[in-house]
Amino acid sequence: MKRKRLLAALAVATALVTAACGSSGDDNKGVNADGSVDLSKVTLHLGDQKGQSLQALLEASGEAKDLPYKLDWASFAAGPPMLEAINAGSVDFGGVGDAPPVFAAAAKSQIKIAAAYDSGAKGQAVVVPKDSPLKDPKDLRGKKIAVTKGSSAHYHLLSVLTKNGLGWGDIEPQYLAPADALAALSTGRVDAWVVWDPYVAQAELSGNRVLVDGTGYLKPDSFYVVGTKTLENKASAAAVRDLLTRIQRAHVWTTNHREEWAKQSAEITGVPYDVTLLAGNRANYQDHPLDDATITAEQQVADAFSDAKLIPGKVKITDFIDTRYNDRFTS
Repeated sequence: MKRKRLLAALAVATALVTAACGSSGDDNKGVNADGSVDLSKVTLHLGDQKGQSLQALLEASGEAKDLPYKLDWASFAAGPPMLEAINAGSVDFGGVGDAPPVFAAAAKSQIKIAAAYDSGAKGQAVVVPKDSPLKDPKDLRGKKIAVTKGSSAHYHLLSVLTKNGLGWGDIEPQYLAPADALAALSTGRVDAWVVWDPYVAQAELSGNRVLVDGTGYLKPDSFYVVGTKTLENKASAAAVRDLLTRIQRAHVWTTNHREEWAKQSAEITGVPYDVTLLAGNRANYQDHPLDDATITAEQQVADAFSDAKLIPGKVKITDFIDTRYNDRFTS
């Protein structure tokens, strides 16, 4: 009897997990019998990052209006947990930096990089207190450095160390989420903090300074990642195409309306206007294809983490790329 109750409990638990992880890509919802799609039956579950709000981008630019499908939003502190949710199937789509897809690929996650854009190198930085004795990247040797594991900042830090003759073992990494890292920097528990905008802007406006930004250390690409099951569903894949087109138009709008973007984004996200404006003024929003140069650069990110033994084994990044949306850039 005990064994039967245990098996029954496990069956219920499995069903609950399966239900919780369901997304628009799990079945043929939105696909008509004749193979045509009905986007009104599609709901895309989108991941969003605080301070890098895709929701704010779409709303401020007007691209969230008259959507032929529904959107459901979930907020994450950084890219890695968002990709965990995409792998689990509870999220369909989300924007991240260069490192999260590598860590997800190393974990054999069910994800695909579906689009890319140049987000700008100056928005990635190693931040130190204003009166810190650290003046050069080589001064990071032996220091406690806060960084979010698996984030774009993780790769930026690795690249800075490597190009300045240092190894991962030459520092004391402190794996912290952005909010905890800012507190640690402010109280002197860490010597430096490696992070991305708008947190860099927040740190600067709080009296800290940039030791080194991403210029010369990385190809400043960010990516939109989609669950493999979402892409296997004809209807949800079509909704992703429409969404990427809207994001591309929103990026153009943002480039030409930086102050308006900062104002509206601040109202939507709660991130202060001056922080949003500083971050936005140095950002790029240049969408581009997933071309050979982009894929090669992402493979270099994967190889760097593998060589440093920060991920298990090697990652073949082309196994986690889907180029079907590249045709948006053809004339």
